Amino acid sequence: MTKNLGIVVIGRNEGERLKNCLLSLDSANLPVVYVDSGSTDGSIELACSLSTNVIELDLTIPFTAARARNIGFDTLLSLYPDLIYVQFIDGDCEMVPGWLDQAGAYLDGHPDIALVCGRRREKHPEQSIYNRLCDLEWDSPIGEASSCGGDAMITVKALREIGGYNQELIAGEEPEMCVRLRQKGYKIWRLPIEMTQHDAQMTQFSQWWKRNQRAGYAYANGNWLHGKAPEFHWVKENKSNWLWGLILPVFIIIGSLLSEGLALVLLTVYPLLVYKIARSRQENGYGDSWIYAFFCVLSKFPQAIGQAQFHWERVTGQAPSLIEYKK
Repeated sequence: MTKNLGIVVIGRNEGERLKNCLLSLDSANLPVVYVDSGSTDGSIELACSLSTNVIELDLTIPFTAARARNIGFDTLLSLYPDLIYVQFIDGDCEMVPGWLDQAGAYLDGHPDIALVCGRRREKHPEQSIYNRLCDLEWDSPIGEASSCGGDAMITVKALREIGGYNQELIAGEEPEMCVRLRQKGYKIWRLPIEMTQHDAQMTQFSQWWKRNQRAGYAYANGNWLHGKAPEFHWVKENKSNWLWGLILPVFIIIGSLLSEGLALVLLTVYPLLVYKIARSRQENGYGDSWIYAFFCVLSKFPQAIGQAQFHWERVTGQAPSLIEYKK
């Protein structure tokens, strides 16, 4: 087993998913810290019963996943100061056997790489089309990457050097953290190895919509922080969402009123966009191309709303609030 490695788990009202997560880590016999963000479902008691180090976030301060990870990281290092690597995992995920050893060994042999991640899979893609879409979303290219998700192994030295996660972000904190790692000269690497199984339990369209609204919020926030050269962080995503999710629909509506409906012909560009995305995925060897393409285009609308929400809160000075999609 990889030495000098600790694990940080974060969660909020994950219930049985948290139990499965912690049990999947049990055989590793490594130090684990669980950080709870105001659960009311017995998650804290469950984690304590499994002999896990449990930290409860101060609820008088707005909690974010980034803040939970930072506190978990600091707590883990205060208990085990000699750790070299930390594995972060979300409480709705289960660790795949073998990942910790292989990921740690890869970091041992590549000092220029600060962070590695592997293939996250949806545990029950057959339960709903929305779970299936999650699995498709995580099927990304292997090799050097620009960002990671919530599950990743990172060197303690690199995370300390950049000051941890940006805990002001309510979403998209992992890619933003990776931007700062790359600015320091580090690399992010995606390994061709199974890493975790995720249990989204996303069965309703409203959940899918909220999840994409949160993604749009993250795009806007990340772009606001790092959108200029040389990063151009999420510039393309922001422009695409504004165009397809807001500007074009408004133009079609106004144009239709002024042209007795003739502007509605512009709606045909959406099926054409679906076709373009599906063909691109097929040419690159990905499956479920048409389903992915349809929902990719549809997601432009909630993502545009999320982007608008970020800028509205920024201009008005409102404090950001979590956008949650889970039941």
